[in-house]
Amino acid sequence: MNYRIIGRTAGTILLTEAVCLVIPLIAALIYGEGVLPFIISAAVMCAVGVPLNRLKLGKTRFYARDGFAAAALGWMIMSLFGALPFALCGRLGSFADCVFESASGFTTTGSSILTDIESLPKSILLWRSFTHFIGGMGVVVLTTAIVPADGERAQFLMRAEVPGPTADKLVPRLADSSKILYAIYAALTVIQIILLLICGLSFYDSLNVAFATAGTGGFSVMNASIGGYGNSAAEVVTSVFMLLFALNFVIYFLIITKKAKQALMSEELRFFLAVVLAAIIIVAVNTAGYYSSLGENLRITFFTVASIISSTGFSVTDHDLWPELSKSVVIIIMMIGACAGSTGGGIKASRVLLGLRTLKRAILQMIHPNSVNIVRLDGRAVEEKTLIGIMQFIVAYFLTLFIVMLLLSFDRLGFVERFTAALTCMSNVGPGLGAIGPSGNFAALSVFSKLLLALTMIIGRLEIWPILIFFSSFVSKK
Repeated sequence: MNYRIIGRTAGTILLTEAVCLVIPLIAALIYGEGVLPFIISAAVMCAVGVPLNRLKLGKTRFYARDGFAAAALGWMIMSLFGALPFALCGRLGSFADCVFESASGFTTTGSSILTDIESLPKSILLWRSFTHFIGGMGVVVLTTAIVPADGERAQFLMRAEVPGPTADKLVPRLADSSKILYAIYAALTVIQIILLLICGLSFYDSLNVAFATAGTGGFSVMNASIGGYGNSAAEVVTSVFMLLFALNFVIYFLIITKKAKQALMSEELRFFLAVVLAAIIIVAVNTAGYYSSLGENLRITFFTVASIISSTGFSVTDHDLWPELSKSVVIIIMMIGACAGSTGGGIKASRVLLGLRTLKRAILQMIHPNSVNIVRLDGRAVEEKTLIGIMQFIVAYFLTLFIVMLLLSFDRLGFVERFTAALTCMSNVGPGLGAIGPSGNFAALSVFSKLLLALTMIIGRLEIWPILIFFSSFVSKK
């Protein structure tokens, strides 16, 4: 394990995080709020980040396991130090609460321990939303775009961080790929801000909503989430953008490079949209009579389905009050999640699609033992090692889910709360069901459960393997 390069990567991440504090610092100056939480936090990040960033390298060889370990350490450090502004403002309770909120922000989960969001300083709430924007595309992708690493190191880092079965380069140089990704990401965010302003939201609210939507995070500056604005037009705009950010960003690159036909032929895209449409139809029919009109029913259903499957977690209604069938649909799409290569969480649509095709092949081979069946995606044969990796991930996903559920039993939570708390943090969605549903929060949990779920969010965001490899490095002799 190349600990020096891993340390330098962590240092670069901390320095990038310190620079990001300029945004809420400016907000604090504009609104006449305290600036010390941000100045002190940035100073601490620099004090730790600079020495790490200047570590002298011995061996320069960087292996895949080093990339996984660096990404895991980077996200844990980022969440820990990102909690400093929350702790220094003195409004969030214990440091465990601050770490939970920070991890929830950077991993774009959106679960919260806050009981009165609107009472917090605007600059703190902006930092809270901005952590979604930073974590959405990934801090490693950001640092690679700003401070390009060598090709091998950048490749392994992106493999560890970019969600989905593969992490393909858009162009030959990874640094250029990172810049293209962030350009698309920023452009979509700016468009949403403009549309929300047209819908009547203030610039501050538009900025916070867009940051949370871009990262598919779901933190809001309103106690009642997006529903607190009572703005139907803003809800529709946000619904559309939640789905846009849940799509594989390669699709946008193909459209920009005049390959729209190839983008629209994506089988993952079609599968994802089919799941969205099916979920909307089932829930809308099942909740008929719950709302005053068909239009309101469709708008709320569309928003909620988009929010859950994209792993954003915004709410305009308490879906915990829906019939059991609709709540079951919510749990299913929470597991499926967004597309690979998006800012969303979950197992990912491409993995689910390939998993189903692998299952179909297994059934056909049982019926016709001598038949040859090849699993394909977008017309291309999928390698066996990719299919094995997908099945391994799905097993690891549910095994982790059940272990977290078991550990949450020490908090004496009910089954629904334990299951959905573990699931929502693993899939980086936000609200669960029961006491931790859209109208509740995670404030009542013990320190142990909050820290456990904070780690679970990071495990889910990095898709399990980087965290396992990081901790296994402490017991490995190699």
